[in-house]
Amino acid sequence: MIKERAVRPANGLLMILVLLGAAAGSIWVVIVGARNQHPLTLGGGVALFVLALLGLAGIFVVNPNEAKALTLFGKYVGSVKDPGIWFANPFAVKGKISLRVRNFETTKLKVNDNHSNPIEIGAVVVWQVVDTAEALFEVDDYENFVRVQSEAALRQLATTYPYDAHQSGEESLSGSPTAVSAMLQGHVQERLAKAGMHVIEARISHLAYAPEIAQAMLQRQQASAIIAARQKIVEGAVGMVENALDLLSTRGIVTLDDERRAAMVSNLLVVLCSERSTQPVVNAGSLYT
Repeated sequence: MIKERAVRPANGLLMILVLLGAAAGSIWVVIVGARNQHPLTLGGGVALFVLALLGLAGIFVVNPNEAKALTLFGKYVGSVKDPGIWFANPFAVKGKISLRVRNFETTKLKVNDNHSNPIEIGAVVVWQVVDTAEALFEVDDYENFVRVQSEAALRQLATTYPYDAHQSGEESLSGSPTAVSAMLQGHVQERLAKAGMHVIEARISHLAYAPEIAQAMLQRQQASAIIAARQKIVEGAVGMVENALDLLSTRGIVTLDDERRAAMVSNLLVVLCSERSTQPVVNAGSLYT
């Protein structure tokens, strides 16, 4: 595996001055050789001028958050990350690579969750290159590598969690965003580490049931919500009935036998648990005496 090796080449501004001075000197030598009709001097001046022009090809610029990977005749020499103008071997190939933080959003993938329910899921991955040698030489196309491996990690994550938690304390894709994001980041980082990349953040950007089961799952969620609400209403109604009976007994307002107590409990529960307003029936007595 090729690892990054930092190099610090010669100062580019200084080398520009040296090369321009050499070019100017070579022109003077050519003029002198031509005047004196001295072939050796003339040839030396021309050769010096050609070398000076060739040396200018070794000048390169590194911008902030950018790197240049140097290869000479197929061999990796090193990487330059310090911004500025530099000089290296004119025959060295200087591959440019960005060190900026980049975002990547996966496509909406259709996968099965942990309960085998088809869902649609997408994610956003924030990443940057930290090892230029691995990014350039260990994989064919590191940007495409990020895309493919991120989607593979997302598919793996979707099969680990259910869409919704059906038990208390169970983690799910929709109910545990922190844990899911941490696991997704770990999966993506594990896959991209071999390409010299660091995953800064990975979060789910889209999550939904597949269209063919979306309506059924919506009804299931509505039923669960209704059951939970009913349970809460019943618990509250029982407490209110208990409190009412205790107050009647404590204050001695009325004495109820078991049969009337049961009837009162039944009436109070109907009033408190009913979805509609109850209609009171007033007992005005009997028509017959």
